[in-house]
Amino acid sequence: MSSKKSVIRVGTRGSALAMAQTTAIANRLGAAAGVEIEIIPITTHGDTSRDSLASLGGTGVFASALREALLADECDVIVHSLKDLPTIAQPGLRIGATPKRADARDVVCARDQLTLDSLPDGARVGTGSPRRAAQLRARRPELEVVDIRGNVDTRLAFVTDGELDAVILAAAGLGRLGRLDAVATEYLELSEWPTAPGQGSLALEVRDGSLDRQLAGALNAINHVTTQVTTLAERHVLAMLEAGCAAPIGATAVIDDLVFLTATVYSPDGTAQITSSHAATPESHSPNHLMDAAEEIAERVAAELLAGGAAKLAPLGATS
Repeated sequence: MSSKKSVIRVGTRGSALAMAQTTAIANRLGAAAGVEIEIIPITTHGDTSRDSLASLGGTGVFASALREALLADECDVIVHSLKDLPTIAQPGLRIGATPKRADARDVVCARDQLTLDSLPDGARVGTGSPRRAAQLRARRPELEVVDIRGNVDTRLAFVTDGELDAVILAAAGLGRLGRLDAVATEYLELSEWPTAPGQGSLALEVRDGSLDRQLAGALNAINHVTTQVTTLAERHVLAMLEAGCAAPIGATAVIDDLVFLTATVYSPDGTAQITSSHAATPESHSPNHLMDAAEEIAERVAAELLAGGAAKLAPLGATS
């Protein structure tokens, strides 16, 4: 182990949401490690560009600058929204902890307390997610789906200013900003509206190799095994499909006695979809056996989706 630290430097994107979720995690790290915390905001290309997420080349636009800062020893740990973290590992880095997941659902934030089904034909609904756009077109083809970018406040302002009738956002992000009760008009249940692999989860990434004992102990203290296993299953499907953010894919994993995973691939226009579900019984509920089961079912789900024509349905083979 390396020598004892007096300060743990935590890197994060500089958006209001990223700062809110990182501050909460950093406070837990500091308490567990018994040291001071310094939060280091880092601007990423995804934060400054207004181009669509798909055109920017995927989720890596948010992660790359953070990872460069970590590799350059400008910080000791970085905090990602897990759904923004590429499935391909970055050489020299590893995920050190996955804290307990927040609500993984999407929510509708609409004018006049409208729900997705009560929005009038022709209503304008905003999202920057190809997955949400495909789901909207599948469920309500008579709506107009509008591609939007911007932080949470910017997206909500599209509705309050009357430019859009509704936007679809992540419950977890709104909850971390304390905005959920004020703006959500409908929760979309995962059984009917699966969300992005890893949605609602955070990942703490560190450099490979030995960590000082305070940071190593703090990471272990805030890691949540159930979240680690379920998000592994969801993200392993994404990796097996070689899919990045341009692919409209929803996935939901749960642990009961079994590890259960369902994933759906949508055509971008919402006119077709393929779903696969599998379960596995782990040898025990030890973390290693649970993770083995998660990878096993992810590989079975991905194989079934590909056999069913997923590669023809959606843009795959573009991992990011």
